[in-house]
Amino acid sequence: METSLALIQDKHLALKNHYAKGQTQAISTRINALKKLRSAIIAAEKEILDALHKDLRKSPEEAYITEIALVLKELSHHINHLKKWAKTKRVSTPLFLLPSSSRIRHEPMGTVLIIAPWNYPFQLLMTPLIGAVSAGNTVMLKPSEHCINTNAVMDTIVQSVFDSAHVSLVHGGKDTNQALFAQRFDKIFFTGSPRLGKIVMKAAAEHLTPVVLELGGKSPCIVDRTANIDVAAKRIAWGKTVNLGQTCIAPDYLLVDETIKDELQERIIHHWKTLFGDNPQQSTYLPRMVTHEAFDRVSAYLQQGKVLFGGKTDREDKFISPTLMDDVDLDAPIMQDEIFGPILPIIPFKTIEEATDFISAREKPLAYYYFGDNGKIDQLLSANTSGGACFNDTLIHISNHGLPFGGVGTSGMGQYHGKASFEAFSNTRSFMKSPTWIDLPFRYPPFKHFSMIKKLLR
Repeated sequence: METSLALIQDKHLALKNHYAKGQTQAISTRINALKKLRSAIIAAEKEILDALHKDLRKSPEEAYITEIALVLKELSHHINHLKKWAKTKRVSTPLFLLPSSSRIRHEPMGTVLIIAPWNYPFQLLMTPLIGAVSAGNTVMLKPSEHCINTNAVMDTIVQSVFDSAHVSLVHGGKDTNQALFAQRFDKIFFTGSPRLGKIVMKAAAEHLTPVVLELGGKSPCIVDRTANIDVAAKRIAWGKTVNLGQTCIAPDYLLVDETIKDELQERIIHHWKTLFGDNPQQSTYLPRMVTHEAFDRVSAYLQQGKVLFGGKTDREDKFISPTLMDDVDLDAPIMQDEIFGPILPIIPFKTIEEATDFISAREKPLAYYYFGDNGKIDQLLSANTSGGACFNDTLIHISNHGLPFGGVGTSGMGQYHGKASFEAFSNTRSFMKSPTWIDLPFRYPPFKHFSMIKKLLR
């Protein structure tokens, strides 16, 4: 159901007016709001898990780990560190500007808009909300229209914790987005595809609104001959099937040393069978594709290479089994689009340079994975760039709240998580204080002792 333009305008005005009163800016107010949000989420745990199962068939275990736990940890991190982050900091002042002093403070941006996707509907709305509230803003939230059950629970939580003029949530799809974009926000935070990211950035440009874009892309995974093959296979098999592969940092394709390709394939298949059984559709641990449209898009990739394992589909159930593919057409959509499903192409290489050249020839990915000798990490980091990287594991770097998370190039711009979330929704304001008890004449015409001034300015 779309939210009307008139209601969006009313909500936006209420948020702007509330911010202007300064009621969101006291550090104690921010911390209390975050504590109330944490308590409300803990109290609603069962409702959140039930909703995620209805929307995406997520198991309670996976839903808790990837959605609720990450949000609770983020909340605790902000509650424990906000006073330190928000404290005005003194920085050094160069000799030629003395006796002035210099400082930096973080101020709220104002009224911000957060647009979240459907694949982690709870976590990817709540995590940026934490940063926005932590920084002292008023907030408009727009979740994905595809997860109505999770949205209903989040709506209840938001209303129980926040005044509607502090944080407000609206529902809808394209029309609601367009109505939101017509308003002037002080920052827009968007998580979604690069295609939609371009639409958001274009809309933001009309008001010169700064944006954080958390997008995606084809995150590569290199497996070198020096890797622990069984451990690599298990962690890749897991990382590719969390949320049925509908994860922006899932390994999108494998680049494997040709000397270990057969063994790695065998071990990935072994671990998928161990994790989900011989009939994965019956497993309680495999979610479903979010919509039939998503199912159709991803299942079409099965025709663009050779299926080594899996390939089973059920459109009515929106199910695609974990699938390993070989001999994929490098010019086909499977190697051009982000797969965003449980299909994993495998591509052999002869040298590590061949693998890094393959990655460099493509858009910069959101995540980058390597299994092998740690001695090659510096070489790989120099050869390729990405939003983030994880060596000898998959996905887990996102769970460290001390690591800023974000993309580069077409995989996004701006970072969040932990302190980076606070900074993403803050204006870093520099200021200088000068005394009046002394007024040095050097800067004024006729610039006496200019030769000395030149030496100071070099």
